[in-house]
Amino acid sequence: MKILSKEAFDRAEEFVWRSARILDRRRFDLVFHDGPAEPVLAALAAYRNPDGGYGNALEPDGRGPGSQPITTLTALHVLHEAKAAPDGVVEYLESITADGGGVPFVHPNIRDYPRAPWWQVSDTYEGSLLPTANLVGALWQAGVTHPWVDSAAEFSWARIDALTTTHPYEALGVVGFLDNAPDRSRAEETAARIGRLVRDNGLVRIGAEGTVPAGYNPAELHSPHEYASTPDSLARAWFTDDELSASLDDLIDAQHEDGGWRVRWESWTPATEHEWAGWFTVECLRTLKAYDRW
Repeated sequence: MKILSKEAFDRAEEFVWRSARILDRRRFDLVFHDGPAEPVLAALAAYRNPDGGYGNALEPDGRGPGSQPITTLTALHVLHEAKAAPDGVVEYLESITADGGGVPFVHPNIRDYPRAPWWQVSDTYEGSLLPTANLVGALWQAGVTHPWVDSAAEFSWARIDALTTTHPYEALGVVGFLDNAPDRSRAEETAARIGRLVRDNGLVRIGAEGTVPAGYNPAELHSPHEYASTPDSLARAWFTDDELSASLDDLIDAQHEDGGWRVRWESWTPATEHEWAGWFTVECLRTLKAYDRW
């Protein structure tokens, strides 16, 4: 079992101070040095819009100013880190909910702005499981109770129960939902079924194992530690001790000489490569800390 050395952690910290966005610099100080939450919240506020949602490239692949569901999900995770209430977020989500429930993966307000090639605006306005389940899970984690959360949870449960196939990002979103679902027995039973879909369809990076769903790059297969980013995640049961240990070893080995980690997916413009690297370095260190690997 590999342990991230103090020298390697110090190189990661230097990378963050040298290269990361101010938000991720503040997050690093909060998470790893018990720094104050106020600077994190001040940095996050720059991405917030009057509608209560978040945009402005907080999620680097969406460069438009308007609020987006996935970008707002990122904000919810930062607010949770800072132990801050997600004021106004549910009202924003209510305002963009499609008929039949759920929010779209990409809101049309980004149509005329730069975005990653995979941020495709649909010809129809309809709810998507991936962002909706993720958002409900994050709001449950924050202790939010609201009719929208209940309705979106029903939408998500129905979509999850109907899944016979999935893809890595959708499965990861389902994990975020199930890890925070109040009905623990239903969540555990469903997680076991989703885990079988992930394993049986090779949607995980374990050695040479893994088949890639149509439209996805081989680099987008998630590793065991990405599905189960903390030891108490329901996805932890999907993997043997040896599989998870090897995955965390690989994560340590993936650190670059400059101290940072890089996302595996395509960087479609230099700005996103730079912005993702700071965020991803903080996330990798959080995972290693959760598993006592440094």
